[in-house]
Amino acid sequence: MSEPVFVIHGVGNRDARAFATTVAAVRAAVGGDMELVPVHWGDLGADDRFVDLALPARPGGLRDADGAGPVPEDGVADASPEALLSALSAPSVSSGGGGPARAGGLPGPVRDAVREGLDGTEDSGLRGGPAGPGGPDGEDVLAELADAWPSTRWLSLTDDPVLLREAGTAIARAVADAGAQETDPAWGGLRGPGSGGGGLRDVVRRRLADLDRVAGAAMQALAWRVNHGLRTRFGPGTTRFLGDVLVYQRHRERIHARVRERIAAVDPALGSGPDRPVRVVAHSLGGVIAVDMATARVPLWTSSLLTFGSQAAYFHLCDPRGGSLPAYAGGGPVPLPPSLARWTNLWQPLDVLAFAASRVFTLDDGTPPVDVPLPHSASAGLWTHSVYWDLPELAHAIRAAMPPPA
Repeated sequence: MSEPVFVIHGVGNRDARAFATTVAAVRAAVGGDMELVPVHWGDLGADDRFVDLALPARPGGLRDADGAGPVPEDGVADASPEALLSALSAPSVSSGGGGPARAGGLPGPVRDAVREGLDGTEDSGLRGGPAGPGGPDGEDVLAELADAWPSTRWLSLTDDPVLLREAGTAIARAVADAGAQETDPAWGGLRGPGSGGGGLRDVVRRRLADLDRVAGAAMQALAWRVNHGLRTRFGPGTTRFLGDVLVYQRHRERIHARVRERIAAVDPALGSGPDRPVRVVAHSLGGVIAVDMATARVPLWTSSLLTFGSQAAYFHLCDPRGGSLPAYAGGGPVPLPPSLARWTNLWQPLDVLAFAASRVFTLDDGTPPVDVPLPHSASAGLWTHSVYWDLPELAHAIRAAMPPPA
């Protein structure tokens, strides 16, 4: 039997037995007499049991346009329309507050819908316009609406033609319904301020405020659903990744010592020099650990390294890793020391935590690390950072990248 290959896991592995089972499955897929030894360090990682306490709760209410109104149940005021719409990044949302084809300060779809509704076109559903001999025409309503439009918090930020047209239709309908009350002696009329504050200006502003509030509630509900969906699907993996990265940056030596202990338990001489290098397979942050150890001032001599879904190149560009690695200065790849002789790096196209290494580093013999893109499987879904373990391409890459040490 040849000397073993040591397998270092990445983020979020807290169960040593579960990791051993995963490695055993990969070993079965690799076949032959290659021995894979799991190196578990997850018990030294981040304590992520209670991170849900830091996630915002769903808002319980909306504020009125003047800032009054219920406060969300988590005690935090709802996000500003600009921030929320920017976060949604919807193509139908304008950060400048202006809609298409504006006339007199109004978006074109609003203007058109009001005119159609009050002039009695067949498409408006308001044939005949407002009842009563002296009801206002569309231009009267548009003048009041243009004056009130800048006060909206949400409608003034969207350029979605469907939403804007429906808002204009609703305004026209409200005016038409109010005009139908002209026969009521108690009604003050649309032409004047009205004894009950029921003049045209009041009708337009009340309905516009109602529509703006409904639009805001709908947009915030959509934003919460998007936020919740992203947190549910991607949150746990992202949280574990960030937590373990933070812990590793603070306790790097402790985690390195754990890896060396596991290797020494097999053979204390392994990795101690060029005559007894180790072979390492590493996922995610485990790949960063492996590269850091192979390039340290007192290196773990590594004859073959296979990383997958890893960030070593990205981390070095952002914050030079130290050891025997110089910082990337833009003049060419960073030379790796002879203590890291061979490096194959696998990445998935939808794995946002996977990075290429071939343009950042060069091996001691002048060749770059080998970056190998893996095909995406539709069954893998969107979070592909952990799918490598189950891919047949991983077993094939291990067989190809781990020749017996000389």
